[in-house]
Amino acid sequence: MIWLFQTEESWASIGTRLALGIVMFPHGAQKMLGWYGGHGFSGTMEFFTEQMGMPALVAFLVISGEFFGSLALLMGFLTRFTSASLAFIMVGAMTMVHWQHGFFMNWFGQQAGEGYEYHLLAIGLCFSLFVMGGGKFSADAVIAGRLKNS
Repeated sequence: MIWLFQTEESWASIGTRLALGIVMFPHGAQKMLGWYGGHGFSGTMEFFTEQMGMPALVAFLVISGEFFGSLALLMGFLTRFTSASLAFIMVGAMTMVHWQHGFFMNWFGQQAGEGYEYHLLAIGLCFSLFVMGGGKFSADAVIAGRLKNS
């Protein structure tokens, strides 16, 4: 179990972790709390299950994963698990929604929807975190140290 918490004492990990956590937080807060123009938990659950046809459990996991996962990344808690979870969420978003709109985001409003470049970038950050762990100043580093000394 210690492998889940082990981390390199790297500045790259903390930068990657904080960047991904900060970027993911508003997306999770839209879905969970209705902040930043989102529809909140019940509205997002309704959209995911009724309009997109997602099973309720998957919809719940996506909402929870984006919201609580972003907070966990900011603290560096369960970084490997969280980054893997967020990567799966991004793959799902790419394949279910964004692939059909091509690579580029809709910067100028000239396409029908958003492309998948953001998701691909997030997956790359998730991969790095899965390999390196939470880095300096992470809860994972503290937990790994305690597990190693016990």
